[in-house]
Amino acid sequence: MKSGYVAVIGRANAGKSTLINVLVGEKVAIVSPKPQTTRDRILGVLTTKDYQIVFIDTPGIYKADNLLNSVMQRTTTDTAGDADEVLFLLDAHEGLSEQDKKNISRFASLSVPVTIVLTKIDIMPESLLISELKELADCGAEVVPVSARKGKNLKTLLDVILKNLPESEKIFTEDVISDRSEKFMISEIMREKILLKFDKEIPHGVAIIVNKFALREDGKVYDISLDIVCERSNHKAILIGKGGKAIKEASSFARADMEKFLGKKVFLTTYVKVKEDWRNSAGLIKEYGYNEEDNV
Repeated sequence: MKSGYVAVIGRANAGKSTLINVLVGEKVAIVSPKPQTTRDRILGVLTTKDYQIVFIDTPGIYKADNLLNSVMQRTTTDTAGDADEVLFLLDAHEGLSEQDKKNISRFASLSVPVTIVLTKIDIMPESLLISELKELADCGAEVVPVSARKGKNLKTLLDVILKNLPESEKIFTEDVISDRSEKFMISEIMREKILLKFDKEIPHGVAIIVNKFALREDGKVYDISLDIVCERSNHKAILIGKGGKAIKEASSFARADMEKFLGKKVFLTTYVKVKEDWRNSAGLIKEYGYNEEDNV
């Protein structure tokens, strides 16, 4: 049997979380079109009778502009070095940049097999795809073009992954699809809806704190209470909206997904609070679950 850890790495919005969700067959990571959607190292586990692949979703590669982002970038680099294999994702639709080439060289220099995955090929002309494949021919790594959304070439990708994985026993039991708790996923679902609803810097400066996550005695309803922490008072006003309309809409969308995820009704209460510049506070980063020490 083959089993091992596969680090999924790439620029922000390269499609890492979407690919993992599709391969695992369950939503284990939130998805949005905005950078910095993934903040944590999240495992998605694919188990069959012949193999177990533990995918590690990582924060996107980009220039860090605050302490939280610096922590996230170290998480990505450390994850690559500790994995059995690296999938380096490139958004084929965005094209291949010089920085992409430098990043490929950097990860290829590790003593870990690296496979380049060209994503989103369903939304680009074939001529451009052929051009990018030629450009990547001398990178020293196997290249697999895929479309997670259309399910194209995913079997080929799995075959390549398995070729590089070691022979080993299962890491997790067969019923595990993620290392993250239901409570964590609830906070991420709320953050996902804020990322999708609000523009510019506001959603990136938001942290979600779960104050209450309890199943009622009848076993039919979860009582969930969340703090939505932002960095500025004017951000709070925008998040709440006129007459509370904005936060009610975001909470309604989140509650629907929470109910789908938990398989039960949810009574959701949300509060918006301000913690000035929390992303540059080591203490608050740790308090909100982004433990700097754990990622160094």
